[in-house]
Amino acid sequence: MSTTRAVETVYRIESARIIAGVARIVRDVGIAEEIAQDALVAALEQWPVEGVPDRPGAWLATTAKRRAIDLVRRREAYARKLAEVGRTLEDVPPPDEPTGPQDIDDDLLRLIFTACHPVLRTEGRVALTLRLMGGLTTQEIARAFLTSESTVAQRIVRAKRSLAGAGVPFEVPYGADREQRLASVLEVIYLVFNEGYSATAGDDLVRPALCEDALRLARVLAALMPEETETHGLVALLEFQASRIATRTGPDGEPVLLADQNRARWNRMLIGRGVAALHRAGTGPYSVQAAIAGCHAAAVRYEDTDWPTIAALYGRLVVLIPSPVVELNRAVAVSMAEGPEAALPLVEALAAEPALATYHLLPSVRGDLLERLGRGEEARAEFERAASLTRNAGERTLLLRRAGLRPGRGAGPADGAG
Repeated sequence: MSTTRAVETVYRIESARIIAGVARIVRDVGIAEEIAQDALVAALEQWPVEGVPDRPGAWLATTAKRRAIDLVRRREAYARKLAEVGRTLEDVPPPDEPTGPQDIDDDLLRLIFTACHPVLRTEGRVALTLRLMGGLTTQEIARAFLTSESTVAQRIVRAKRSLAGAGVPFEVPYGADREQRLASVLEVIYLVFNEGYSATAGDDLVRPALCEDALRLARVLAALMPEETETHGLVALLEFQASRIATRTGPDGEPVLLADQNRARWNRMLIGRGVAALHRAGTGPYSVQAAIAGCHAAAVRYEDTDWPTIAALYGRLVVLIPSPVVELNRAVAVSMAEGPEAALPLVEALAAEPALATYHLLPSVRGDLLERLGRGEEARAEFERAASLTRNAGERTLLLRRAGLRPGRGAGPADGAG
């Protein structure tokens, strides 16, 4: 491996910790990222000449912290900042390596809570979190979400400015504020995973790399906040979902419905991790969704799925997070537990929901129920309507194929959040 490649690899692995450690000093994630990148430039200049240090991550962290301290010293408000950072800053030289693991973890926790602050728009939170915590470049984020690099760059810049303008403290909140902020953090990780698991647009149904980034963030968060049961609920949910990614598409990238997936290819290691995390989960929304995903993972065959339990769990979920999308998922589970005739009225009741007006899964589910009830022409129209609403090429192909009403057993639920 070339020295340049080594520098880039180490930075990719350590960047979140480096930025977090610097942000604790300068209290600004934008400036912290710039200083961390300055340390990267220094490594690119020095390592080819001096050789790669024995502890490259420590070298980058120390270099970045020294530059952060120099910046603080140069500021007019040095005395005030000095009091915030610590009275020993002026007299004690920077450490030769990062501080203890617990300090680093505390910094990472502060960083993710800052990047996911509710003062930011959702897309800004997602982009900033992937940049700072996931180590993704602007180009990688743009490619993952099928948008332009300039759009992603603008989102990140706006997010940093918003944090600075709002005076968001670099800290882990407590009490009611912590609960609100934790919900934002979990939401961002969940959104990132879902975009990788079932892409809203483009030619690819699944983007595994994005799922891996989200799962890694969820695991980090659970390790940093082991007492928060919903973090374990989210980890369990994502582990279960990730276990079947390899079976969600066929050889040509076409979607494979849950009923038709080769369960022998589901990743048993990830399922085992999901089960372990579920044991530490609680009763919140992510924990309930994890329990639903766990029911699917426990079924050796599709026919063995415990649909009555899944329907009951969706009943609990809709109480926790009232949502027409959750109601639609509950209707699917009811159709599998009690038959399509029991579920169709539930789906019909959602037709007037404004939030589902352009949601392709509503006509898709209705089409499936109508097909199973033998109402072929009505089902065909629903599948065609669903195909016109989706922005994902693979899903559109599947829906148009189903509009042909090939004989079959009925698809049941799509392989989605449950």
